[in-house]
Amino acid sequence: MSTALRSAPTREARLARLAVALVFLTNGALYANVVPRFPQLKADLGLTNAALGSAIAAMPAGALIAGLFAAALIRRFRSARVASLGIVLLAVLVLAVAFAPNVWFLAAVFFAAGALDAVIDVAQNAHGLRVQRLYGRSILNSLHGLWSVGAVVGGLMGSAAAGLSLALPMHLTISAVLFSLVALVALRFMLPGPDGAAAPAPAASPAPGSPSPAPAPGSPSPAPAAPRRAAWSAHAVRMLAVLGLLAACGALVEDAGASWGAIYLRNELFTSAAVAGLAFVALQVAMTVGRLTGDRVVDRFGQRAVVRAGGAIAALGMGLALAVPSVVTTLLGFALAGLGTATLVPAAMHSADELPGLPDGVGLTVSSWLLRVGFLLSAPLVGFIADLSSLRIGLLTVVAAGLLTVVCSRVLVNRVEHAH
Repeated sequence: MSTALRSAPTREARLARLAVALVFLTNGALYANVVPRFPQLKADLGLTNAALGSAIAAMPAGALIAGLFAAALIRRFRSARVASLGIVLLAVLVLAVAFAPNVWFLAAVFFAAGALDAVIDVAQNAHGLRVQRLYGRSILNSLHGLWSVGAVVGGLMGSAAAGLSLALPMHLTISAVLFSLVALVALRFMLPGPDGAAAPAPAASPAPGSPSPAPAPGSPSPAPAAPRRAAWSAHAVRMLAVLGLLAACGALVEDAGASWGAIYLRNELFTSAAVAGLAFVALQVAMTVGRLTGDRVVDRFGQRAVVRAGGAIAALGMGLALAVPSVVTTLLGFALAGLGTATLVPAAMHSADELPGLPDGVGLTVSSWLLRVGFLLSAPLVGFIADLSSLRIGLLTVVAAGLLTVVCSRVLVNRVEHAH
């Protein structure tokens, strides 16, 4: 009976879900347009692998700093505005990449874009969780799936533009105008009012609904309550660190396709510019499929089993691609890596948001922040290893991330709890 109610969301909730999904999509598409043009940027600016990796790493570096202020900005301006209007500003920054005269300008643009993207990321996830509470069932994987759809669309646009030798300023102007319009239309249909408005029950009954705070000794024995809270917080911090490591593994796999897939195919397997962009597209298409079907699979088998199996698939797939290098095995390897880690970041975020002993929203914000650490370390790490040996050896980090995911997946919340 309650399930029947949960499966019939209001028109406002359905429109809000579509709107926030469009924001996720535009967020995925903007940066993805640049990814297939990395070989051109690298050649035009005369960059080494390490230099390009360091410039790309400026993006998560900016995200690490700005991510700390995301919650305050959302409280002041609301998640709907921060996410949608942030997309418009992000489009302008991505367009600036086309006019980079040197690596320092490129790094500065990536730094600013990463800072803004971190705020947008927390805002869109906060609004998505707000809509999810109205639905009373899991929709977060599908929202992340729409981000992946956007990344595929952006990657295909970038690959087509590279294949047609379309000037980078023209290409990124088209992308900026198109996706800014989508984000502005989406803003009109997102949930109104302050972000706490759609979370009555869960927010009103935090972790203290469990046995710890239940003992009525509210005034007689306040002393024992403090140690209990401290113990919970210490446990939450440890769990959050492991969940952050899992999120960072997901970031490393995604970044391998985004930052290095096109360069690996172009420079080590000697493909055309159009084909080189397909490594990123293959990863994102598979990740999209995994995320769009992820809610049902997770409901059936549990997050731990799905993420553990996915980590093994990612490690084996990328291991195959590097052991037997060819265009076909490389595209297959990136696809299996994307499929294997499809539910990893949403699972880590969900588990962090459910941690007891933390104030509301802190788990989500911190896990998103730690995710950026993975992006920060990934590009320069792979670039450094590539310059010491080869990019083929550098991409073994994807195999390592898959194996680490298998080991750490046991900390995940296994089942998604429905709101009531």
